[in-house]
Amino acid sequence: MANPPEAIVRRKLSDEIFDRLKALITSGELGPGDAMPSERELMERFGVGRPAIREALQALANNRLVTISHGERARVREVNARSIFEQVDLTAKMLLSTSPTSLEHLKQARRLFERAMVREAAARATEDDVARLAAVLDEQTRGAADPQTFISADMRFHREIAAISRNPLFEAVSEAMLGWLRKYHTEVLLWRGKENLTLVEHGQIIRHIAANEADDAEEMMARHLDRSSSLYTHTQS
Repeated sequence: MANPPEAIVRRKLSDEIFDRLKALITSGELGPGDAMPSERELMERFGVGRPAIREALQALANNRLVTISHGERARVREVNARSIFEQVDLTAKMLLSTSPTSLEHLKQARRLFERAMVREAAARATEDDVARLAAVLDEQTRGAADPQTFISADMRFHREIAAISRNPLFEAVSEAMLGWLRKYHTEVLLWRGKENLTLVEHGQIIRHIAANEADDAEEMMARHLDRSSSLYTHTQS
C-alpha cells in the first residue's frame, strides 16, 4: 500500500523574512547596536509589502533580538546571559501562576543552586566581594521597617553571592529565579523578630565566605533557605 502524500505547508511571508533577518544577526553581519535596514529597503530587497516586513520585525522584537522605537529603525539588541532568561520570563511566570507544584520545584532548584553558589563564593571571594555583601546587609538592616526595601536588599544579597562566581550565566540564573519568586513572597517575613533572624543569618553567611569556610557557608545557606521557604506561597487570587 502506497504511503499517503506528505502535505507541504506553505509558510507565511513574514516567517520567511524573519528567518532571513535573524540570519543577518546570527551571522554577525549586523551586530549589537546596529540599525536594521529601513522598511523600504527590506521591501525592495525581498520583494514583499510593508505588512510582512513589519510582522517579521515585530517577531524579532518579541524574541528580544531587536528593539523597536517609534519613528526610528529597529536596532539589534546585545545578546547576553540575562537576555536568554528574558526570553522565557513570561512563560515561566505563567507556569508558576497556574501550578503550585512548579513553585515548589523552583524553590528546590534554588536551594541546590544557592548552596553551590555560596561554596563557590567561599572559595574565591575577594575583600571587595565581601565588602559588597556587607554593604547590602547594611542597607537591608536600615530598611528593616520597610517591606519592599527589605525584600529588594534580601534578593540583591543573594544575587551578589552568585556574582562572585564571575560567571554571568550563574548571575543571570540567580536574577531570574529570584525575580520569579518575588511575586510569591508574603508578609510573613515581617512577623515580629523574623526580619532580625534573616539579618543574623546573612551576617553569618558573610563571615563564612570571608573566612573561606565553604562547608559552613553551605550549611548556613541551606538552613537559611529551609527556614525562609515558607515565605514563598502560592495563593489563588
